[in-house]
Amino acid sequence: MRPVLAVRDVDTPELMDDPHADARMLARTYGRFGFVNALVSRPGTLYRRDIRPRAERSGRLRILDVGAGGGDLCRLLAGRLRHDGLDAEITALDADERAIRWASAHDRGAGIRYRRALTSELVDAGDTYDVVLSNHVLHHLDEGELQTVISDSVRLVAPNGLVSHHDIARSRVAHVLFAAATWPISRTLLADSFIREDGLISIRRSYTAAELTAIAPTGWTVRGGLPSRLELRWEEGSARS
Repeated sequence: MRPVLAVRDVDTPELMDDPHADARMLARTYGRFGFVNALVSRPGTLYRRDIRPRAERSGRLRILDVGAGGGDLCRLLAGRLRHDGLDAEITALDADERAIRWASAHDRGAGIRYRRALTSELVDAGDTYDVVLSNHVLHHLDEGELQTVISDSVRLVAPNGLVSHHDIARSRVAHVLFAAATWPISRTLLADSFIREDGLISIRRSYTAAELTAIAPTGWTVRGGLPSRLELRWEEGSARS
């Protein structure tokens, strides 16, 4: 990897995280997340492998999406479950009021529960879920915040449940491919949004598999995937933190 990607760039914040970020550009960013995440996050794999089988067994699945942003993953899961005749209670959690406000205004009948809170508040309230997940959240966190989310996730998951945090795997290939793929649509579909610039920053802020494995507590596993993906995973039967 080039020197700029040899270590995590923890000093460059994403533009959308600025509390004074342009509201119009932020709204457009939330609105484009579904398109981008469908390409890079492979939510269909998450649904087929982990969500649908548990919903078929449980009757009514309780899902928590930590750092849900614009809520696109929650809406996708709700739509897939409804299509398959399965039932779920899905909670979209985000500490940013702007995200919760936008997502709740664009629920489109999905029936998601939107909450502005931290994971620690849900722990204090005694909430539990069958699946605790996140997408593109870990790289936003400093190490202390990451360990808090990891610890809270285990406390929030019900017996026989799953925690699955998905993120980008930092590499030169990921950086080059994202830059190349988004350049042709940077002045059309992605215009007036933070997606391209923040996406490149996100890759620089992300972990490698080795880095995430080194800081993951006992009982957690790190899986790699394509394209340039990481999953930090905990299932019942692992040691509780």
